[in-house]
Amino acid sequence: MAELEGRPRLTVVEALRRGAATDGDFLQFEEATYTFADVDRLSTAFAHELRKLGVARGDRVAALLDNSIDQIVTWFAANKLSAVWVPLNVAYRGEFLRHQLVDSAPRILVCDSAYLDHVLEVQDAVTDLEVILRRGAVPASAVRSRAAIAALADHRGANDSPLGDDPAPGDLSMLIYTSGTTGPSKGCMISHNYICHQGVQSLLAIPPVAGDVLYTCLPLFHVSAIDTVMSALLAGIKIYVAEKFSASRFWSEIQVSGATNARIMSSIFTIVADGPETPEMQACYGQLRAVSGSPIQPDVRRKWHERFGVRFVNSFTYGLSEGVRLSMSRFGEDIADGSVGRIDDTAFEVAILDDEDRRLADGQIGEIAFRPKLPNIMFEGYWRRPDETAKAWRGLWMHTGDMGRIAEGFLYFTDRKKDYVRSRGENISSFEIERAVTLHPQVLEVAAHAAQDGRGEDCLKLTVVLVAGSDLTEKELCGWCVEELPYFAVPRYIEFRPELPKTPTHKIQKNVLRAQGLTPGTWERPEAESRRR
Repeated sequence: MAELEGRPRLTVVEALRRGAATDGDFLQFEEATYTFADVDRLSTAFAHELRKLGVARGDRVAALLDNSIDQIVTWFAANKLSAVWVPLNVAYRGEFLRHQLVDSAPRILVCDSAYLDHVLEVQDAVTDLEVILRRGAVPASAVRSRAAIAALADHRGANDSPLGDDPAPGDLSMLIYTSGTTGPSKGCMISHNYICHQGVQSLLAIPPVAGDVLYTCLPLFHVSAIDTVMSALLAGIKIYVAEKFSASRFWSEIQVSGATNARIMSSIFTIVADGPETPEMQACYGQLRAVSGSPIQPDVRRKWHERFGVRFVNSFTYGLSEGVRLSMSRFGEDIADGSVGRIDDTAFEVAILDDEDRRLADGQIGEIAFRPKLPNIMFEGYWRRPDETAKAWRGLWMHTGDMGRIAEGFLYFTDRKKDYVRSRGENISSFEIERAVTLHPQVLEVAAHAAQDGRGEDCLKLTVVLVAGSDLTEKELCGWCVEELPYFAVPRYIEFRPELPKTPTHKIQKNVLRAQGLTPGTWERPEAESRRR
């Protein structure tokens, strides 16, 4: 691990080239396993096809894909052309999808056929999109497309000759969109070296050993899953990528893959920890030496240690799309109780600032801020938003919007300034939910906010003011949300009120709504009406 401790500057393309020289197994999906050389060859061939379609340096290639080899190949192919990969959340539709497609302005979209109708519904606003490469059968609705639609199968290519003009470590590899917690979601500009450095940090936290196999069931548009793929690429080991999380298949996938190190998140820890005993679970006792993700409650952590024989349950880390990992823990290291790990002071300087951006002493609570000690290990700014970049990056500190304290080199997270809800493993933008729900003709005003019901994570609640004379019911509004919003943005709770609490300047007081929580007038969505994943 000595080379990694030195934090080498890398590109995704160079990392893949190094892996291809070994020809070991790299990516395992349910249907097939691909070597590093396979992925190198497939991505080069697809890059030639993208070049024929007009993709050049700096162009965006978006992907609306389920977990598959085509998602990874699209990423690497775009990067081999020094183009920028834009992985989109497959649950997005309507305003959520429209905004990110318009903002990123891709020339090419690689799209699973299941999501093509969602694209066509917003296509009039997406004027830069020239070609959609569909994965799967063509739906009848494709005749309505402004952009040309072609079969991905006809454009995978066969030319594996060198492409030339490799990107530099500081060039953009991808745009990762934030959850839009204080406004429309913003595209974080992620350089090659930044995403490679994330993989380096993962390997420093859990150094690979002979025979290691990584596992993730997280979607490949999530940076945590992308980070895990980079870890496997840099370590030259195999990663099993599940199509999606399934409680019934989790242990059989761990058994089949031979996984020793898993990356999961939030509610998955609890669901698996409380799952029924199965032969596959029993057979896998002690197989996983490490699992990573957050958040994990102490009692859930204990179950993973005792019930499954996992040595290291790693949730001691802190970061955000703009900068990862400000703090972390390493396999076998003692971690201070309540902390989110030891500050990675090789890579970052972390400070706690007051409201006037003055540095606070250790132990005092303020806003967590950071700056890099190495080049290209944090984001390069918000895509097409220089003013917002400057606002966050002021006084030569990147402001996280989160509250915390530092003590003896450990970072402690205490609260969030940002107005967002974390539910079902997703950071949900209240702004974008409100913007979408106000499109309902009978909704006058809406506030989306967190509500606690004792189940651990935040639950999403809508507090709504209806237009005069409306006979809309909470159940009907929930059904509308099921059709118009991503599954994770469908509220668990809805409450109709005659007015919302506001400040003298007419800003909605969400702190009041959060404090009031669940009231006698709150309606709860039956689980049967929750949209399927």
